Amino acid sequence: MKFACWLSFLLVLALQARAQDMQQNIAVHDPVMIKQDNTYYLFSTGRGIAVWSSKDMQNWKREEAVFSEAPAWAVEAVPTFKNHIWAPDISYYKDKYYLYYSVSAFGKNTSAIGLATNTTLNPTDENYKWVDYGKIIQSVPGETNWNAIDPNLITDNAGTPWLSFGSFWDGLKLVKLKEDRMSIAESTDNLPTIASRKKDAPAEGDKPVKAGGNAIEAPFIFKKNGYYYLFASIDYCCKGENSTYKMVVGRAKDVKGPYLDKEGASMAKGGGTLVLAGNKDWHGVGHNSVYNFDGKDYLVFHGYDASDKGKSKLRIEELAWDSAGWPEVAVE
Repeated sequence: MKFACWLSFLLVLALQARAQDMQQNIAVHDPVMIKQDNTYYLFSTGRGIAVWSSKDMQNWKREEAVFSEAPAWAVEAVPTFKNHIWAPDISYYKDKYYLYYSVSAFGKNTSAIGLATNTTLNPTDENYKWVDYGKIIQSVPGETNWNAIDPNLITDNAGTPWLSFGSFWDGLKLVKLKEDRMSIAESTDNLPTIASRKKDAPAEGDKPVKAGGNAIEAPFIFKKNGYYYLFASIDYCCKGENSTYKMVVGRAKDVKGPYLDKEGASMAKGGGTLVLAGNKDWHGVGHNSVYNFDGKDYLVFHGYDASDKGKSKLRIEELAWDSAGWPEVAVE
């Protein structure tokens, strides 16, 4: 009897440990999250856009993808597109959920950002239906010095919506959207660079045709205590055990910047304060999003698990702020 009780005790411990590790066992890239009622919904890179749901941010259920078939406009924009959709962004506005997403030929700036909406995220709701509105913005090799990928929506203090985006090339960009959030509201000829790894800004008219070494992407802007915090990922993702991904941050009083780091350096000219980097347990960490749920701030991102051949997995950490208002992540 004592032996049976001991086995039961060990089983309970194993189940508890498994529950604690569930969030890290989900294979994801580029996760974003939102809460509807008592359920968290997570969207990430994947075929048709991968979707997960959870009641506690630890135990996750795989849901059906957003798109069962590749959107026709995306196939036209990127001829090699096979419904593998990159880096979604989820937000809520006027009784609808707005899901921006990107399609791209990997390693090229043959890319575009699209938009789909839904009135609910609950797949069992009779009103659950994604409506695709197609292309919002597009980049073209040899014509644009930016890459239309990795979108993130931010609304400024005046209520104006902006879309930050970008990967490599001339860095991270910011474009104003129309009030309904369904199209851009300004010319894309001279979009400002809000973050780059290059210390010198490009000359007017420069149009690089290669990604080069400007390894920065995945902008995410979070408002807190009168500042806009621009998070970005630098160095290299998607290389498994050789990944060197890490996250940096800067802040500004104006959504258009300049975004300055702790030392006062502009992110547009190579600045950026380190938030989190890889270690012996994680080869690299990055492509983060930031949220406040029930009074707590969270950093949501993916990392390359050193204990599992560098596979990319979900990580969620509480985000704290130091006395000067800079984000901190306390991890073991």
